Amino acid sequence: MKFHLQSKPISLIIGLFFIFFINSLAYSQTITLEEIWSGRFLPKSISGITSMKSGKHYTVLTQQGIEKHSYENFQKMEDLVQGRFTDYQFSPDEKYLLLEMEAAPVYRHSKLGVYQLYDIKNKHYFKINNNQPIQEPLFSPDGSKIAFVFDNNLYYQEIPSLKITQVTTDGIKNQIINGISDWVYEEELGFVRNFEWSPDGKILAFVRFDESKVKEVDLPMYGKNLYPQHLIFKYPKAGEENSLVTLHSYHLESGETSAIDLSTVEKYYIVKIRFAPDGSLITLTSNRLQNKVDVSRINVMDGSIKKLLSETSRTWIETDNIFLYLLSNGNFVMNSEKNGFNHLYLYDKNGKQLNQITKGNWEVTEVYGLDEHKQKIYFQSTEKGSTNKVIGTSEITTGKHHLITQENGVHNAEFSSDYSYFIDKFSTANTPPVYTLRDQNGKILKTLEDNSSLLSYIIKKEIRLQEFFTLPNGKGEPLNAYIIKPKNFDPQKKYPVLMYVYGGPGHQTVTNSWDSFNYWWFQMLAQQGYIIVSVDGKGTGGKGEAFKKATYKQLGKLELEDQLAAAQWLKAQTYIDENRVGIWGWSFGGYLTSLCMTKGNGTFKMGIAVAPVTNWRFYDTIYTERFLQTPQENSKGYDENSPINYAKELKGNYLIIHGTADDNVHLQNSVEMIEALVQEGKQFDMAIYPDKNHGIYGGKTRYQLYQKMTNYIKTNL
Repeated sequence: MKFHLQSKPISLIIGLFFIFFINSLAYSQTITLEEIWSGRFLPKSISGITSMKSGKHYTVLTQQGIEKHSYENFQKMEDLVQGRFTDYQFSPDEKYLLLEMEAAPVYRHSKLGVYQLYDIKNKHYFKINNNQPIQEPLFSPDGSKIAFVFDNNLYYQEIPSLKITQVTTDGIKNQIINGISDWVYEEELGFVRNFEWSPDGKILAFVRFDESKVKEVDLPMYGKNLYPQHLIFKYPKAGEENSLVTLHSYHLESGETSAIDLSTVEKYYIVKIRFAPDGSLITLTSNRLQNKVDVSRINVMDGSIKKLLSETSRTWIETDNIFLYLLSNGNFVMNSEKNGFNHLYLYDKNGKQLNQITKGNWEVTEVYGLDEHKQKIYFQSTEKGSTNKVIGTSEITTGKHHLITQENGVHNAEFSSDYSYFIDKFSTANTPPVYTLRDQNGKILKTLEDNSSLLSYIIKKEIRLQEFFTLPNGKGEPLNAYIIKPKNFDPQKKYPVLMYVYGGPGHQTVTNSWDSFNYWWFQMLAQQGYIIVSVDGKGTGGKGEAFKKATYKQLGKLELEDQLAAAQWLKAQTYIDENRVGIWGWSFGGYLTSLCMTKGNGTFKMGIAVAPVTNWRFYDTIYTERFLQTPQENSKGYDENSPINYAKELKGNYLIIHGTADDNVHLQNSVEMIEALVQEGKQFDMAIYPDKNHGIYGGKTRYQLYQKMTNYIKTNL
């Protein structure tokens, strides 16, 4: 069945899905793992969206090249360049395209890429760094140069002469890094590039990492080698030495580099550097425990520094989630949780608060940009409930606010450069993504991709809608949850339950958004008679600071209590088999699963822990110390909720899974857990994936992994 939803309202698309769902009950086709991991259920997407300077056109990255489209008449204008590219960026004057020809991942966000510069008018290619792989290329504001990092050193290349200048010379692997982040900054603060151009293009500010005192991790890479190769990198574990970070400015005209003195402000972590329109450098720096962040303004010509404000917290500040927008008059916008929810504030050039821009018992979750001409800021928020995300706008001086999107679900926006249009990616828990072009008021102008072919296929499957509800924890507080019931659900029968948990600080599993993989695996299990439930307990996001930060200095304690309370509530329901309740999770979810199977004292019949942390002493500094302080300061917080210390209490069937090349949660976590279980005489099951990282994927790996977990559930639950 083929149908078209061109320019139809989102509400109609959702309505059609429910009609298809009802019709699907007439079919008998079941879901298989082979289908799921063949990619058959993957929705189509629109990638590489970039708004052009005029605000009238945008470009998209396709398998054939880069296409230019019109916001105004919705038509494809031209092919800017043809070929297979993995990423691209325009020069500021839009005369050139920087094309990523090849990309190889390094860690979670970082990559090495081969780049070429494409002259759009003359259709000519230029090599960047002689086609040697580089990291984080960035045009200067006037488009005359491209700065990049090569072998831990900072360089820039001139256009069109292609002359290359080396800015730093001391970069050495596992010792000195210039201009990009070390492993822990990248993983926990979420960015790789650590250099910035001044507005006039005459200065490069960059952060230098001295990792020489950070201890190394050695991950054997087996491959098909007679002897394993080794991935050796610096990884600071909780309480251990971090990189020494320093801030520097390089002046292109003189070729001189100056160190910037940060001794008068917090300087353990350099969280963010941004040049303001007036040429001053704004820095966000924090102490080690990340409960104090200083915002400072630096004159890069003489190195003088002025602290504008200090943000403090009794618990922690989300250093990985700080929005900073700098206005031409020197004022700036930043977010804070100081009033209990994450909101936006306007400050003057001296750091005095002028206005709280957004207010309410909801949170700003992402900022898309600021239209300085109209004095409006555009953002994503939880204003329509903690499981939904909508797009809104507020005037920065008055706080006057309205929602641009109204539909319940999750909206993600890509705005045009003048904020007249945006491309909205919208989904719900039971509806795959729909991409629409909207005007600044949220009116749908055109449906760009409705995933109608996927919806047509879905109607042939016997599925149950994911339903949202709340259940009480041990203190009677409502927790967000969802449930997927088996086909032909009969409330008079009793069913086994598989709970899915993550539970880490600020994270949510219970959101009204599409999940391409687990959704279908859960549907498959539901077809086979299992009830699927996920519960967001204390510490998770969307409900404000108090709910999220209740776990401070006792990570795992309240999270465990809430999962146990949820399990007990489920067992009390007439349609639940109280003797057949299982749980599974990945990463932090693997940690909580391991706690549930040990300290949970027999609540669960079965648990699967994938890539679990088993002792926070093994995990990195920035993440762990943000929530627990250091082991030296809070040993109790580390030890009282480590599954390793409760190995003797293991009850039920426990499967632990890990990749040997996990650079994030090291195999050491599972090895130590296994050893503790062995010494307590406990039986367990395990699966090890050679040379696989935290994601455990590649080739047929994910299919085999989910096959193993499926068989384990069917055998033991």
